[in-house]
Amino acid sequence: MNTSSSILSSPALSVNTKREVLNRVVLSLQKKFYKPELLTEEWLQSVESHRPGIEAAATQDEFEQSMMKLLHTLNTSHLGFFHETGRLASSRAALNATYLVEETDEGRRWVFQDVHKGGAAEKARIQPGDILLRVNDREIVPPEHPTFPFGKMSAVEVISGDGRKRTAHINVALSKGKKLQFIQPQLVEYQSYPNDIGYLKVAMFPGMVGVDVAAEISRAIEELGNVKGLVIDLRGNTGGGVGALRVMSLLTPAKIPVGFAPNRKWASKNLDTAKLSFPRFNRIPSKKIELWTLAVRFFPSLLNKSPVVLETEELGPKPFHNKIVLLVDRHTASAAEMIAIFAKENGLATVVGEKTAGRLLSATSTKVGGGFRLALPTGSYRTWNGMTLEGNPIEPDLRIDFDWRERRSGIDAQLQSAVELVSKKVGFANKQLREAM
Repeated sequence: MNTSSSILSSPALSVNTKREVLNRVVLSLQKKFYKPELLTEEWLQSVESHRPGIEAAATQDEFEQSMMKLLHTLNTSHLGFFHETGRLASSRAALNATYLVEETDEGRRWVFQDVHKGGAAEKARIQPGDILLRVNDREIVPPEHPTFPFGKMSAVEVISGDGRKRTAHINVALSKGKKLQFIQPQLVEYQSYPNDIGYLKVAMFPGMVGVDVAAEISRAIEELGNVKGLVIDLRGNTGGGVGALRVMSLLTPAKIPVGFAPNRKWASKNLDTAKLSFPRFNRIPSKKIELWTLAVRFFPSLLNKSPVVLETEELGPKPFHNKIVLLVDRHTASAAEMIAIFAKENGLATVVGEKTAGRLLSATSTKVGGGFRLALPTGSYRTWNGMTLEGNPIEPDLRIDFDWRERRSGIDAQLQSAVELVSKKVGFANKQLREAM
């Protein structure tokens, strides 16, 4: 779960309210959790051992924290517990930036790794390699993660690449009508490199169907023109919805099944044969007005809670096919990992960078009383070849680790390696073409 929230005033809750919410959380997990075999008698005993601390929580903040400690015992991603009127957000979602733990001259600190263009961190001139020291005069030392209030300016002290301490002022959310919304980064970036190499970066895949981000990706490819090789940068992409299918469809001219997410109803069935009869989603609409046709088409599947197979869109031949590199890192997760494993299983691209996050489940959220919501995974994604990615990070074909000292000096070794590799692929293809002529 990428966001967590709590009310700034952190009011006290009655014991009855906390007890009722805890009971409803357990009940919701028993009804919807994707892997019911984890909800053993031993885990229910763990619930009872956590109950005294949960019911004794003095504030809403402490209640949320104690509930999350219980949920963490399930050791799975996409679990969260938060209040609907929350005013605090976790840093990765708020900043549109990622970070990792490193040893620095200031001791163990969070160091920024991915900073998405147009996000709150980038607007405050935070750069990869910057060292996080304090947020609103509070020293932040790992494993504690910083949080940021909605609608208020936060003072973030960092050490920049020049070694100097500076304070960046960040507002992570802006008003949209009567609501506050996260500042969204630029979803798609693109540019051309020498030797007919194109570069495409996708920050995330917002929206369940992803009409907007899919359209932006297609526009970027059109603007790049007839590039002969392509680097697709998915570093720091924490996933999202079906918009990722547009990237997978750019990897191949063919219509290829990608994978599906069986819920707990299908967990015990023979999926190798059942998957052949599942309905297939193989076209992202060009306009949102067309979404109603999808609702009609897939209504029986939704009613029966049967999985839907993702299948590439058959976009036709591209000059960069077989000359593609995917850039990933430890923060590449969810739908972005679907792209990476699809490319590896079908031999459509070379994956370069770091091992991915290994976090890929379908999830939902449900009300559990007292204004609280439980976010929980309801299905485990499987590739067409049967691989489950949750807890199984994807190993790159070419390992290039993130070097924060090098990166803060302006050198992006991962990107340089990707461009060099694509250039070699393009040069080799051109040589073969000349020999054939």
